[in-house]
Amino acid sequence: MIKGIIFDIKRYALHDGPGIRTTVFLKGCAANCWWCHNPESQVLEIEKSIRTNRFDQSVIEEEEIIGKEISVDELMVEISKDQVFFDESGGGVTFSGGEPLMQPFFLCDILRRCQEAGLSTTLDTTGYAPADIFESIIDFVDLFLYDIKFIDDRLHQKYAGVSNFNILANLRTLVKQKKAVILRLPVIPGITDQEKNIEEILQFILNLDQGGMKIDLLPYHRIARHKYKKLNKEYLMGDTDVPSADTMNRLKNKLELAGLKVYIGG
Repeated sequence: MIKGIIFDIKRYALHDGPGIRTTVFLKGCAANCWWCHNPESQVLEIEKSIRTNRFDQSVIEEEEIIGKEISVDELMVEISKDQVFFDESGGGVTFSGGEPLMQPFFLCDILRRCQEAGLSTTLDTTGYAPADIFESIIDFVDLFLYDIKFIDDRLHQKYAGVSNFNILANLRTLVKQKKAVILRLPVIPGITDQEKNIEEILQFILNLDQGGMKIDLLPYHRIARHKYKKLNKEYLMGDTDVPSADTMNRLKNKLELAGLKVYIGG
């Protein structure tokens, strides 16, 4: 029996694909993006952290377990609880992380089971995986939410910790196979929002046969800072501020002038 490790199931999600969705978060990610908002997802193991609770003048620390092992059958039971919301809204199931492709056999099996049950499937992915693993799941995914951060591999390795060679190659494969893709560009002040990087990403997209591909600009936020402290991890973004509305609109306008469909937020 194939089992995987997840760390959360978010019900009634509205920004992880069309309609009302159930988003399943899988643990494990080979990348180590400086701005990662799910640091609890990075390790492909069940982890422990410390939760601090404050009551008046008292501080109570409790051990918290992050992640749990689950079988495909058990996960299908959880997903099926929301079937009525999928049917009424045109929604479905989204698999996120971490990087779901870090658990390829579990991911492929649960995607296949969802397809057999007539459920719409979305994969929120960095695209970082060997070609054979990536291609093994393509036919079971209806929509890809696909991160693209840099075209310059040197910068990608610096800020994300891994090469983008497979990421860009896998994206080309999706486009070649006419799969539905929404590109997601994280807008990180001083890092991904630089003019040269945006221009390189734009030219890469325009060289694809994108067929009206939608682009989501995702503004950096600092909501996850407290998670790093709980996990005893360094938060590399320091006091970086969120991008201004002017910055987001300027980037949106630039991409739209090139003929792309662009939205701010997911």
